[in-house]
Amino acid sequence: MAKNKLSDLNDHLFATLERLNEEDLSADQIEIESKRAEAIIGVSNQIINNAKITIDALKLVTVGNLTFNELPDSFGLKRINQ
Repeated sequence: MAKNKLSDLNDHLFATLERLNEEDLSADQIEIESKRAEAIIGVSNQIINNAKITIDALKLVTVGNLTFNELPDSFGLKRINQ
């Protein structure tokens, strides 16, 4: 099952760090892990930027500069009726 929460991203980043810190890696394995880490970092940065955009939009809703209904469906947010 896919892990798709920001807390899961943190777990993946630490797992990457642990792989890079393995002392018994050969030079080839270090190169492979380094390339993998670079790819993971690139994707992680995009995920984090997307989360920041969502948070910024919710801040605009909170202060009244934007209504919840104006948020794009792509944000995947659901309104909670109170």
